[in-house]
Amino acid sequence: MKTKLLALLLLAGSSLFAGPRVFFGVGFGGPAYGYGPGYGYYALPPPPVYAYAPPAYARPGFTWVGGYWYPSGARYNWRAGYWARPPYAGARWYGPRYYNHRYYGGYWR
Repeated sequence: MKTKLLALLLLAGSSLFAGPRVFFGVGFGGPAYGYGPGYGYYALPPPPVYAYAPPAYARPGFTWVGGYWYPSGARYNWRAGYWARPPYAGARWYGPRYYNHRYYGGYWR
C-alpha cells in the first residue's frame, strides 16, 4: 500500500511540474529594447552626456568616475559622476558605451 501511495505521489508531483508552459510579452511605447536584425540584444542610443567639471579632489587613492546614462527598463537614467576607490591597485575605470546598437556597461580593469 505504501509503495502504491508513493508511486501515485511521485506521478502526481512530476506531472504537476512537467506541464507545457507558454510565455509571451507585449510592449507599448516604442521599441526601446529588443532583438534587432541578425542577432543580439540592442538598445536605442542614450541621450548626450552632461558636460560638467568634476568637484574638488576627494582624497589620495580615489578616481573620478564620470557621469553616464544607463538603461533602466524602456528608458535611460542618469548616474551623476562620483569619486570611487579602485577595486585594486592600478585599476582604471572604463565608462559605459553604446556601439553598434548595443549598450556595454562600465567596468574596472
